Amino acid sequence: MKKFLLMLLSFLILIMSVHAAEDLTPTAKSAILIDASIGKVMYEKNADEKLPPASMTKLASMLIIMEQIDAGKLKLTDQVTISEDAASMGGSQVFLEAGEVYTVEQLLKGISIASGNDAVVAMAEKIAGSQNAFVEMINKRLKEIGATNTVFVNAHGLDAEGHVSTARDMATIAFNLLKHPDILKYTSIYEEYLEKNDGSKTWLVNTNKLVRFYEGVDGLKTGFTNAAGYCLTATAQKSNLRLISVVMGEDTTENRSADTVRLLNYGFNTFKLNTFKRKSEVLGQIRIEGGKKEFAAVVLVNDATELLKNTDNIPKYTFNIKVTKIKAPVQKGDVIGQAEIIDNEGNIIDEVDLTVKEDIAKANIFDYWLKNIKILGSGKTILKN
Repeated sequence: MKKFLLMLLSFLILIMSVHAAEDLTPTAKSAILIDASIGKVMYEKNADEKLPPASMTKLASMLIIMEQIDAGKLKLTDQVTISEDAASMGGSQVFLEAGEVYTVEQLLKGISIASGNDAVVAMAEKIAGSQNAFVEMINKRLKEIGATNTVFVNAHGLDAEGHVSTARDMATIAFNLLKHPDILKYTSIYEEYLEKNDGSKTWLVNTNKLVRFYEGVDGLKTGFTNAAGYCLTATAQKSNLRLISVVMGEDTTENRSADTVRLLNYGFNTFKLNTFKRKSEVLGQIRIEGGKKEFAAVVLVNDATELLKNTDNIPKYTFNIKVTKIKAPVQKGDVIGQAEIIDNEGNIIDEVDLTVKEDIAKANIFDYWLKNIKILGSGKTILKN
């Protein structure tokens, strides 16, 4: 009997510990934690429940802005004239006035730091002509990246019927936004002044207080409305591991921060990122047909990484290159084939894209003539079909 009671007690303790380990966000309606390298989920709670995201909506607007900048369609120095519609926005704002002119960078700071509804509407109009057209761009892009449970009806996140997202989708949006790391230059700023056209200044203070109080946090976006409660999509990096956390539907700012800290602590204390092949490391050589160079070094398009428990041993892998005939010209970044990642037991665990280490231009007549001269000079016979 005594042995049975001890076994029962041990079982109950185990159940309680498992429950405690899973209950990382006790006051959030939904939550998720992923790594920012491969998007692996470390923790989730009601992650697909559709909820109002409040100003976390601006992550999607920021994604469009950064994609426009990186594509060369928009410059940080471009001028933006503030419309009556943008200036009249309620909620959180940076107090822009109709007719004023600001740079894209100034407005991006207003969005990233102070969550300015007026700033994001001004940028929406700059990019798409109107907020409605910009929202169409957003929804189209969200479907492309897999945020399929999200529908936005505005660019700022004020409560509106049908304006919903999920913790998983917000993490997906953040994951794609972080492919444009320059955004962290702005989301990591705790306070700054926006110089207005009349010479006065507006104090911008980051609504994400963890930027100041949690080591490694450098973004991304808070949110609050009466319908949404307190929300936060955060990102933090320690060593080579970057995390993305999302909490939605919190009842206070304190609980929002506390749940986020628990998520980040769990991620950093439990996992490590293993980079087992860097994209700069040459995997082999391939022949380039019709190129100025006959051979090209083959590398990965992206680093090959995996998420491991801190207690896991570091595994070793081999690569099997699969490349068809490649014709010049070919540029670094072009996908020319795949490499199978094979574990110690011979199992294919993944397949990753390959590219060339440097650009290979197409050979011209002079290149062929020079090549033939070299062959003749070496004493080799030129074979003709």
